[in-house]
Amino acid sequence: MSASLSGAVGAGALAVDQASSAYPKPRNEVEAARQFEALLIAQTMRTAHESSADAALGSGEDSAGDTMWDLATQQFAQVLANNGGLGLARLVAEGLARREAAALPPASPAAPG
Repeated sequence: MSASLSGAVGAGALAVDQASSAYPKPRNEVEAARQFEALLIAQTMRTAHESSADAALGSGEDSAGDTMWDLATQQFAQVLANNGGLGLARLVAEGLARREAAALPPASPAAPG
């Protein structure tokens, strides 16, 4: 793996690790799906920011600017995901609910009374 590629992979893993520590443990499937969507949104925003040649906030030379950008990205992504976001959280939660319903054994018929 080239040095730039391994650096990008390492930076991405570090960003996900830092972001995951910012979110509390989810209480249910819906909350977990929202956190997943927030992480996805934040990572997408980070990638877009890093690929921008003329980034307005934090050019990669200023660690304070980069930290501020990461915190702002996390907050924005969480707010966006909590308010419907891209709709991914809803789809994931619905899929988990269907999977859980399919895994339950069928109810036994009631005995005639």
